[in-house]
Amino acid sequence: MKKEVILKVKDNFVKELKAGNPLIHSDAIMNGKDLKEEGAIIQLVDERSRFIGRGYYGKQNKGTGWVLTQNEKEELDQSFFDKKIKAALSERATFFKSNDTTAFRVFNGEGDGIGGLTIDYFDGYYLLTWYSEGIYSFKETILHSLTALADYKGVYEKKRFNTKGTYVEDDDFVMGERGEFPLIVKENGVNFAVYLNDGAMVGVFLDQRDVRKTIRDQYANGKTVLNMFSYTGAFSVFAAKGGALKTTSVDLANRSRAKTIEQFSINAIDAESQDIIVEDVFHYLKYAVKKQVAFDMVILDPPSFARSKKHTFSAAKDYKNLLKDTIAITNKNGVIVASTNASGFGMKKFKGFIEGAFKETGEKFKYMEEFSLPCDFKTIREFPEGNYLKVVFIQKLS
Repeated sequence: MKKEVILKVKDNFVKELKAGNPLIHSDAIMNGKDLKEEGAIIQLVDERSRFIGRGYYGKQNKGTGWVLTQNEKEELDQSFFDKKIKAALSERATFFKSNDTTAFRVFNGEGDGIGGLTIDYFDGYYLLTWYSEGIYSFKETILHSLTALADYKGVYEKKRFNTKGTYVEDDDFVMGERGEFPLIVKENGVNFAVYLNDGAMVGVFLDQRDVRKTIRDQYANGKTVLNMFSYTGAFSVFAAKGGALKTTSVDLANRSRAKTIEQFSINAIDAESQDIIVEDVFHYLKYAVKKQVAFDMVILDPPSFARSKKHTFSAAKDYKNLLKDTIAITNKNGVIVASTNASGFGMKKFKGFIEGAFKETGEKFKYMEEFSLPCDFKTIREFPEGNYLKVVFIQKLS
């Protein structure tokens, strides 16, 4: 059993923690000097030494640790982790039974009761992502829970120990049998090639599943589609599957071309019939505006922060201007899929960017529909930052 450290919380942080927000901010702790080693179990008390919660110390960009229980009698032992993992597996039972979708999230950090940890499932393989050295110190306990409760072919991991979420290079294989990559998984009947052993990213962002399906089933047919910040072309594949006349995928990363061709190929789509452009998106936008190139649908899903040789992009500061350029290359009655994973602001502020962009361009629009995280990405009301995804379908009116 790990030694427990008692930490006193400043009065102005107590209410939020008692209300169920599990994130422990570093400036909330009065005796932070008592924290020596990440992974230490911590008991939080108020300035009058009354119990608030029990959790662990682990530094990441969001804070200095997480509350895991508000039950004073509950210990953070093997049975605690067994209970959390079992509940998460049970809540995803319908996903495990699906033949059309074989990649999804099994455990979503604080939404499932353990901040700093996510677990994804890829057709028999589990991928654990650790966001601090603190949660990583519980690795053997958590692996014991997972492998005792779930059938698996193999287990992989990603380490994001840096306070900026930077990937820690290491052998990602943990146990079981090593996968043969690319591993072909399905999402709503569409194939994805994923790599659990090749750096920080695996090849697809699972949180956009509902958005991709909507594009395929309701919007893509007969349309010209531009996919900006396209990564491996997942949106483009779904648009093509939905009957798009043509897709154009734009991303700065050199490997995006080969990765996008691969995704098209495993879905029997001729990549030669699509446009795949390796270029700075901001430069491409200027080119498209100058040449009056326009599309029926534009998918705009930038990272929350990005830097190229000539541009630095922050969603909180720059999304509105990026959207203004996007409006300029969207045909009348066309649709913009505006998306952000920035956790620092909510849907209301995001819609403020959208409304501001249309007002400043003098164009009119209407909201079609909106999305947040899919159901396997479980969140809690007490921690709104955890529900980071904001996607809005917008029609540019004639």
